[in-house]
Amino acid sequence: MNRKVLVLEDEENIRSFVVLNLKRAGFEVMEADTGELALELFQQNPDIVVAVLDVMLPDIDGYEVCRAIRTYGSRAGIIMLTARTQESDKVTGLMTGADDYVTKPFSVVELVARVEALMRRVAGSGFQEDDSLRSGPFRLDTRAREVVKNGVKIELTQIEYGILKAFMTNIGRALSRDDILEMVWGHHFVGELKIVDVNIRRLRIKIEDNPASPRYIVTVRGYGYMWEGNI
Repeated sequence: MNRKVLVLEDEENIRSFVVLNLKRAGFEVMEADTGELALELFQQNPDIVVAVLDVMLPDIDGYEVCRAIRTYGSRAGIIMLTARTQESDKVTGLMTGADDYVTKPFSVVELVARVEALMRRVAGSGFQEDDSLRSGPFRLDTRAREVVKNGVKIELTQIEYGILKAFMTNIGRALSRDDILEMVWGHHFVGELKIVDVNIRRLRIKIEDNPASPRYIVTVRGYGYMWEGNI
């Protein structure tokens, strides 16, 4: 199994510590101290599975690096590493295409666990040759881990794909934020429920005809969300 991870961090002592612990955990680690170098490494190594991106960098910030990676069409898992604690900064990172965030100061054990969990999500699980899910104009191909709407492929991150799969295997059933968190991020995830809301907002932008008035992913007030099957 490919276990290639990119670490982008301009503070050498932090980067070295993270890299050392990831290597001890069995990952193949590439490292960069600038956004420009990180993007070069990404283009040269399209098989990178997870990227850990610092936000505050000397050239371009981690948000721009994240946007660029998604522009390449990469579905690698992305974790933002930031000293910022304001809610708006967390939302910004997730809306640019990140899957998770870890706030400094952080436990390196927690970071390694987050990388491991995200790598499992990106790698996916076994499938059958004819596995697919259908609902309305959508077809989810669990073999290729792709989604099409009216025959047109929708570019999703692996977390977005996981959320959509959770909905399409539970049509008409209300899922709480905790349900979605466990189905997609895993029961060992220790982050905030806000990550569910932001990823669903991002997913709606990609799949809904009118994200401001969603038809497919509907809000169940005071509880969570539901995939509307009678469309």
